Amino acid sequence: MPAKISRFTVFTIVTSIFVLLIIWKYVVIMLISPTPESRVSGPAQIIERGPILDRNGRILAIQTQMDSVTAWMPNITDKDTTASLLANALNMDLAIIQKKFENYTGFVYIKRKISPTESMRIKDLFSEGNLAGISLEPEYGRNYPEQNLTSHLSGFIGIDNSGLDGIELSYNDILAPKLDSTDEIIYGNQLFLTIDLNIQYFSRKLAEKAYSEYNADSVMILAMNAKDGDILSWVSMPDYNPNIFGQASLKEKNNLPVTYAFEPGSVFKVFSLASEMEIGGINANTHFYCSGHYENQFPDELVRINDLGVHGDVSIADIIKFSCNSGAAYASDTVTKEDLYNKINSFGFNSRTGLPFPGETSGILNKPENWSGRSKPTIAIGQEISVSAIQMITAATVITNQGTLLEPHIIDKIVSPEGKLIKDFKREPVRHVIKPEIAKSLLLMMETATEQGGTARRAAIEGLRISAKTGTAQKIDPKSGQYSPNSFVASTLAIFPTQNPQIIIYIVIDTPKGDEFYGGRIVTPIIKELIEELVRYLDIPIETEKLIEHSGIMTLNRSELLVPGEKIPNLMGISKREILPLLSVPDISINIEGEGWVISQDPPYGTEIKKGMIINLELQ
Repeated sequence: MPAKISRFTVFTIVTSIFVLLIIWKYVVIMLISPTPESRVSGPAQIIERGPILDRNGRILAIQTQMDSVTAWMPNITDKDTTASLLANALNMDLAIIQKKFENYTGFVYIKRKISPTESMRIKDLFSEGNLAGISLEPEYGRNYPEQNLTSHLSGFIGIDNSGLDGIELSYNDILAPKLDSTDEIIYGNQLFLTIDLNIQYFSRKLAEKAYSEYNADSVMILAMNAKDGDILSWVSMPDYNPNIFGQASLKEKNNLPVTYAFEPGSVFKVFSLASEMEIGGINANTHFYCSGHYENQFPDELVRINDLGVHGDVSIADIIKFSCNSGAAYASDTVTKEDLYNKINSFGFNSRTGLPFPGETSGILNKPENWSGRSKPTIAIGQEISVSAIQMITAATVITNQGTLLEPHIIDKIVSPEGKLIKDFKREPVRHVIKPEIAKSLLLMMETATEQGGTARRAAIEGLRISAKTGTAQKIDPKSGQYSPNSFVASTLAIFPTQNPQIIIYIVIDTPKGDEFYGGRIVTPIIKELIEELVRYLDIPIETEKLIEHSGIMTLNRSELLVPGEKIPNLMGISKREILPLLSVPDISINIEGEGWVISQDPPYGTEIKKGMIINLELQ
C-alpha cells in the first residue's frame, strides 16, 4: 500500500502548479505574444465634430486626423536610445521623455496630436527598424484655417475633442453629439454662423490698424444686419490663433464684446433721449439752453456737469449733433428716475443678450432707489452705467426696426451631416420699445451729426446718408476711484443708409494713447473706411454714382492689353473672371493667387511688357 500523501504535500503541489501557471501566463503576454512594436490603430468609436462655417459656407473650423505618439513600456528594449530619437523627432525635452519612461511600466502617451511633419519623422524611424514599443495612434483634432480672424467666434477644443471656449463650447453637443450607436464614426452637425468672412476681414484689418496706431488696450468692431439682427462681423483685439491656443494669454482669449462692461459715454445719449421721448418728457420740438454746463440743486447735492462748449439754444437734434451734455442732462429732468430706469432696461441694457458665448456680462445699472441726485443727468450722458458692445449694437435695432428690439443672432442655421436643415434662426422680435415715429425721428437727428459741424462729420460719405453718434467716456482710475484725466473709451455708432437702414456698425477703442482720444476724431474715420468697403461689397447704391444700363453681355479682350513693348495696364479691382483671358496671351505668364478681385499686382502698372515676363496678381 502506498503511503498516504500528507495534506502539506498536497497543498505544496497545488500551490506550485498555481504559481507556475501565473509565470507561464506572464511569459505568454510579455515574451511570446508581445504588442506590435510599431503600429497605427484607432479607437473603436470616433465622434467626428461637425464643421463651423460662415454664412456663405466658408470653413472656420473643421475636423482633422492627427497622430499621437504612445509607448508600451515592456516592448522598449533600449530606453535611452528610444528617448533620444523621440526627443529629436518630436522637438521635445529629452528629460520629459526619460521621466515618462521611469514613471510608467505599461501604456503611456508621449505626445498628443503631433504635426504631420512629426508624424513623418516617426514613420521614417519605424521604416528604419527603430522605436520598438512606440506606436502612432490616430486621433481627431481641430483645424481653424482662418486662424486669428475668427478666434473669438469659434473658440477652441481641448485634447479630448471637447469644446473649451466660444461656439465650440456652447454648441459642443450639437457639433459632437454623444449618441448610442453601433457605428464606428458618429458625425456631428454643421453649424453655419451669421458672420460674413469678407466683412470680418474688412473689420479686422481696420481694428488691427487702430490697435497698433493708438497703442490701445483693446479695439472692438461689430457689424450687424439692421433688418434682422444677424451679426456680420465680430472683431476683438487683441486676439489669438486657436490652432495654438495654449500659447495665448488670458487677455488675448477674452471675448470683449460680451465680457467687457464699460461706460459708453455720449453714444448713450441716443437711448436716453429716445427713452425720454417715449415717456413723454420731451419731443422733437423741445429746446433747452446750454450755457456751457448743466447745473441743478437737489436736496442732497448741487450737481454741475460741464460741456465742451457753449451751444446756446439747442433742440433734441442739436443735442445729438453737437453731443451737448447740458441739453441731455436737462432732458433727463423731464422724467422720473423710475420711468427712465424702466425704459432704459427695455432697450436690453442691464441684461444679457443670450448669445452663445461664455461669460457674458449684463452690465451695471443701479436700481432707482440707489440713485443720487447726480445719477439721472449723469446716466443720460452715458456715465454711471456700464454696457457691453453687443448690448449697444443690439439696442440700435430699436431705431432701425420702427421701435422694436430684435434678438441678436450669431448662429444662422444648424444642418445635419446629411445636409438636412435642423434649425433655422430667423428674425426674432423681443419687445416693442418706442413708437415708430420716434425711431424715424432719431435716425434723422443722428444724420445731422455727420453734417458740417457735427461730431461725426468725419464719417460722412458724399451721396450716402449716414446716421451716427460719437462718444468719449472717461474711465475710472482703479487706484483713486475717480475719473482718470488721461484714460478714455472712444466709440461711434453708425447706421446706414438713413432712409432705409441696412447695416449697423459699432466701434470701440479702449484707452487710446496719444494726443487724440475723442470718438469723433479717431473712430469716425474708421467708420468711414469700413462703410466704404461695405458699400462696394454689398452693392449699396450711392446717390452720386452714375448707373449705366446695358444688355448684361460684355466682351473682354484683355490680350490686346498685354503686348510686348507696351505698358502693363492697371488691373487693380478687376475680378478673376475678367482676368482669365490674360492666361491665353503668348509669351507672358500670369500667376494668380486667391479668389475675388485683384488687390495687388507685380510688376506695377506702367511697367514695360517683355517676352517671358511673369505677372503676379493677388486676389481677395
